[in-house]
Amino acid sequence: MSLSSVSSQAARQMQEQGAWLIDIRAPDEHARERIGGARSMPMDRLAAGALAGAPAAVVFHCRSGHRTRLNAQALAAALPPGCAGHVLDGGLDAWKAQGLPVLRDSRQPLELQRQVQLGAGGLALLGAVLGATVSPWWHLLSGFVGCGLIVAGATGFCGLARVLMKAPWNRRALGQ
Repeated sequence: MSLSSVSSQAARQMQEQGAWLIDIRAPDEHARERIGGARSMPMDRLAAGALAGAPAAVVFHCRSGHRTRLNAQALAAALPPGCAGHVLDGGLDAWKAQGLPVLRDSRQPLELQRQVQLGAGGLALLGAVLGATVSPWWHLLSGFVGCGLIVAGATGFCGLARVLMKAPWNRRALGQ
């Protein structure tokens, strides 16, 4: 079974008629900004049976539509028999571009990935600036951050993300 692409307007009409909107982004992304009524079911939790009891139609979405297109086969496989699956063309970004309402909770922390990007970028820049102005030894900080990013990309393990998950603002958001 393949998933058909639907526009934001069509997805909204389908939702009003009882279709489920399934947000496949990480829970922290969903908590900060989401389509009203969308259910958070990250890709790693969409196993067989996760959509039991789904109505006749399900519309999957992410932020830009890229993740849903990349995972279309797995999403189609998660659908129960007789359920039509769709992908929101352009994702949440297209939904907002059409002026459709979204729920925002600015009390939620930035998504963990963005926190890692800000932290790694800030440390690399700090190492470069201090290396140029204070001591060349500070360039090791930039090198260390670069090595950490290479390890994270190669293995999927990110030490900085693990540290940030334990930060007070993220612990509150995750209910720890």
